[in-house]
Amino acid sequence: MTSAANPAPLWQPDPERIAAARITGFQAWAAERHGAPAEGGYAALHRWSVDELETFWQAVAEWFDIRFSTPYERVLADPAMPGARWFPGATLNYAEHALRAAEDRPHDPALLHVDETHEPTPISWSELRRQVGALAAELRALGVRPGDRVSGYLPNIPQAVTALLATAAVGAVWTSCAPDFGARSVLDRFQQVEPVVLFTVDGYRYGGKEHGRTETVTELRRELPTLRAVIHIPLLGTEAPEGAHDWSAVTSGDTEPVFEQVPFDHPLWVLYSSGTTGLPKAIVQSQGGILLEHFKQLGLHNDLGPEDRFFWYTSTGWMMWNFLVSGLLTGTTVVLYDGSPGFPDTGAQWRIAERTKANLFGTSAAYVMACRKAEVHPSRDFDLSRIKCVATTGSPLPPDGFRWLHDEVADDLWIASVSGGTDVCSCFAGAVPTLPVHIGELQAASLGTDLQSWDPQGKPLIGEVGELVVTNPMPSMPIRFWNDPDGSRYRDSYFEMFPGVWRHGDWITITDRGSVIIHGRSDSTLNRQGVRMGSADIYEAVERLPEIRESLVIGLEEPDGGYWMPLFVHLVEGAALDDALRTRIRKTIREQLSPRHVPDDIIEVPGVPHTLTGKRIEVPVKRLLQGTALSKAVNPGSVDNLELLRFYENLARTRTSSPADD
Repeated sequence: MTSAANPAPLWQPDPERIAAARITGFQAWAAERHGAPAEGGYAALHRWSVDELETFWQAVAEWFDIRFSTPYERVLADPAMPGARWFPGATLNYAEHALRAAEDRPHDPALLHVDETHEPTPISWSELRRQVGALAAELRALGVRPGDRVSGYLPNIPQAVTALLATAAVGAVWTSCAPDFGARSVLDRFQQVEPVVLFTVDGYRYGGKEHGRTETVTELRRELPTLRAVIHIPLLGTEAPEGAHDWSAVTSGDTEPVFEQVPFDHPLWVLYSSGTTGLPKAIVQSQGGILLEHFKQLGLHNDLGPEDRFFWYTSTGWMMWNFLVSGLLTGTTVVLYDGSPGFPDTGAQWRIAERTKANLFGTSAAYVMACRKAEVHPSRDFDLSRIKCVATTGSPLPPDGFRWLHDEVADDLWIASVSGGTDVCSCFAGAVPTLPVHIGELQAASLGTDLQSWDPQGKPLIGEVGELVVTNPMPSMPIRFWNDPDGSRYRDSYFEMFPGVWRHGDWITITDRGSVIIHGRSDSTLNRQGVRMGSADIYEAVERLPEIRESLVIGLEEPDGGYWMPLFVHLVEGAALDDALRTRIRKTIREQLSPRHVPDDIIEVPGVPHTLTGKRIEVPVKRLLQGTALSKAVNPGSVDNLELLRFYENLARTRTSSPADD
């Protein structure tokens, strides 16, 4: 890794920025009140936060003025994983905290809504609070009670935020899918949790086109027998279907919101993992756990406050949407963009950042690399002077992505590559406003997160690749999975390899300076002659070649003890996979990565399959190549294009009769 050999940082916060960061104020205050270290900067604060876990989370609750309507008996009654018990006895409400800014700043914008016209529309704090009060009263009138599930088949629009907050205000459990999900994918998720209310749109706009969803909604209503009410949002202007309530009717009232005070571990929402085999995992997180974790992550790590504007490109089917909505907790204006990330051109997200005056702009590593490839020049073409941080997630940001952001956005730019998971709806590692940024590295592990890299025997590693583990509980870890009465699926997902320790399924390196390098999924890692490499490293090298649109690499342990490592390439239009390109691909991997990881075969494919949240599907392809039937290797509802997988299924058949040859 060049980053390990070259310790000079790409960016360093100046003393003024460090002094002004909220995390600096928190550390000084926690030193005075709770015995945190006053000296030693972030490293000392982090050490304290994991060594004194209860004191740390008590300090977070006090610093952010969490309103416990009944007090807690202690911070952590049982630290065992899974099943840690946080703040027993306490009651609170997430939505109450998300709307607190309405008291002091009623006329400031809580939300800025942007569609493909790129014109921002503000919704004030007082208006958002009024709508939540009205809708919560209507939900109660419809018989919705604490613990009932309320579902949204919605794009990233203000109505989705109102619906989530009204659901939380009632003490019901929110769950959502984006309207680009087909009926089967939505039903695989919603049927598990049996919602009593469904919020829907009649369609959505994407890439300059309207996409009707009336037929899908009809199918959802038919296949969700537990529904008591459907609430119709006429995004494309159609009338509410028969028996459905109209959005304007259920939000027109002027009722003071009533916030149901629920136990700390009361469910807030259900998120779904991509669930590449079997049904998606229905992950349940708690009102209190999310409240504390998101205050910490947004208020300390992302340094957000009332004067900030927070934009992250996401859809309601991804945990980043829930994380984005939590920007309201810190009194921050949240930017909701509903549309294609690249419409009318690749620079679209930068234009939205400019028009909304975003301070923190979050996107995917894939978007950054697409901009680089398309030769977008953000700072030349847009006024990005207000951006203080560009954050990326979804996959590791390659070193070239760091350099491009530094060169093309601003040289005084805080670049926060972050990594976490739907499973905790937060980050294990990433943004720290007071630390330098090194190319290809996440700045540090998050506060309260005892992040380690372990070898197969459970020994911690520094400077070597190991399994990402978390050795202490986090408040936002799932309280359970839905429909997992004995907890076995939850245990199998994270605690099977190292009992009592969360194993996430990523390969990471923790450097001797405490920064973190993510190498990709550990269950699809390339392990050649004992040398392990993450697939992300291969993609970063190969996809620099202009002919390669996207690639997929698989490492296959063979029954005879051999190892087959094919590289599948999806070429740009007009390119041909000839001997010259094959030679260049091999040379690139040999010289930039390792001769051991030069692929055995390079095979052209019609496309690379992804999950619905945009992650390359590696493990199911590996299973197909091992001869698993398509129906058993992957959940069809979790894939963006099932047809692409048939290529790999057919390849497995032909390989068994004759070895593949390039």
